[in-house]
Amino acid sequence: MSHSGVAMSDLIRSSTANVPPRIYEGLASAFLAEGVDTQFCLLGDGNMHWSTAMMHAPGMKTYHARHEHCAVAMAMGYHSATGKIGVASVTCGPGFTQVMTALTAAVRSRVPLVIFAGEVPLGAHWHSQMTDHHAFAAACGAHYIAARSPRLMHQYVRDAFFVARHERRPVVIGVPYDLQQQRMPDIAPYEQSALALPPVPCPIPDPQTMADIMERLLAARCPILVAGRGVLHAGAVDLVEKLADKVGALLGTTLLGRGMYDHHPFSVGVVGGFGRDIAREVGREADLVVAIGASLSHHTLDGGRMFPKAHMVQIDNEPRGIWHGRRVADSYVRADARLAVEHVIGQFDKARTPMAAIRSADLARRIRDEPADRAEFAVEPGTLDPRQVFAELEKWLPKDYDIVPGDGHQSYFHTVMRGGDPAKYHSMTGFGAIGSDIAYAIGIAAARGTGRVVLFEGDGSLLMHIQELELIKRQKLKLLIVCSNDGAYGSEIHKLRADGMDDSGAIFGRTDLAAIARGFGLRGETITDVSQIGPLMRSYEQHGDAELWNVHMSDKVVSPMMRATLEARNEEKVST
Repeated sequence: MSHSGVAMSDLIRSSTANVPPRIYEGLASAFLAEGVDTQFCLLGDGNMHWSTAMMHAPGMKTYHARHEHCAVAMAMGYHSATGKIGVASVTCGPGFTQVMTALTAAVRSRVPLVIFAGEVPLGAHWHSQMTDHHAFAAACGAHYIAARSPRLMHQYVRDAFFVARHERRPVVIGVPYDLQQQRMPDIAPYEQSALALPPVPCPIPDPQTMADIMERLLAARCPILVAGRGVLHAGAVDLVEKLADKVGALLGTTLLGRGMYDHHPFSVGVVGGFGRDIAREVGREADLVVAIGASLSHHTLDGGRMFPKAHMVQIDNEPRGIWHGRRVADSYVRADARLAVEHVIGQFDKARTPMAAIRSADLARRIRDEPADRAEFAVEPGTLDPRQVFAELEKWLPKDYDIVPGDGHQSYFHTVMRGGDPAKYHSMTGFGAIGSDIAYAIGIAAARGTGRVVLFEGDGSLLMHIQELELIKRQKLKLLIVCSNDGAYGSEIHKLRADGMDDSGAIFGRTDLAAIARGFGLRGETITDVSQIGPLMRSYEQHGDAELWNVHMSDKVVSPMMRATLEARNEEKVST
């Protein structure tokens, strides 16, 4: 629902006829005019009136979190699923300081949010919850709007949504809660922020630059085209595949493009730190990489180890040059992915034979048949090798599920599962904050309403915000949580062991997470044999409740990402 140029009383009316609405009602009406239909909140003095007005608006869905951080993370997940601006609400002081991690993560990942944060009363000489919200938001990298003038309330909301959309960053509106109780002055009808958004045409590629790229593609022996989420957004998925076939290149994707070309015999899947063994092998041989619609993050380049000999070309709407502390490419092209690939294909000369010699029947067989990670580990009795668990999940998990991965050591193992829709892959990795993803998944589940959302999480992460299982039950959300339970903080035990140190501080034992889920009124199952996965998946599909699988994982299996990290640390120690 969207409203433009409407008076706030048309949307949320004061309880007293012919009396101007309270400011909190006027603010709620302005949010409605921006098309907001879902809010995530935790009530306190500073936001309870505004949030309640929102809750009773026609068509509004309200989700009451059990922690303020989770309310903001849920709004992030909602944006990831819908593309809409996520809206969250918290109270003043400790209510606002709780959101620092989620707010910073939203800034790092360029997630557009608007957060309504109550402030302490303007008229208070002293208040126990008084703190400098503006400085706090600035420290996180968010934009802050201090709403102080009743006559500018519409402008504050419009500016918040404009900045969130135009700059793709979270915005916080702080309104003292005694000011919220005042009557709204007679001001002009609200006008949507979208009316002020400047038109931004797609960047058109330079024809000569595209011709140079085609020359490089024709001359390369081992070219790889790496597609990011920008290819999906530009509608260029088929075009990139067509270009790869014309020049004999291999295909790969970033983590956010996961699954895009899994149907293709010469797609190595995700490249970088999350890649399969075969992807790393051919990456070491690549002499040309053309990254399209990809930011080329630290993980995509595996800290510089993924393509050590390749000439790197980045085609992107906003090529960064330096990203995550590293120059990411040798050549940069600012262009829309679809337009750029169309230009390159247009330069293709049928009379010339590409020099690429990397495609072969043997390589296609290896891509299809070889395990993602060939390293051998001794798994202790009663536990499972996570690689076998996710290989089994690949067989049973329907390909149309939204996938939400957690962070930490366990985050690697699901990435090599084949199939799935890249548009339904949601990763909250911008800040590396464990414990956030249950809330992120809840936001996605709330947006979808289908029950076809799965969270892959670790036990240490899940326990940080396990209280949100109560929200899942109360709000009747259906969500599948697959928890890799190794009884420890996985990253820390592997690093401590590699350093020859006592790892007991990172080990806390395998909590009975299935029983905890049942205690919250959800379904809970413990998995100690991969043969359980198929029947449990069929059962989950048949009933209407959320479910948690407590999978007993071995803590002896070290992911390739962690092994590479430890190897790099050892090299640094030797060099110093």
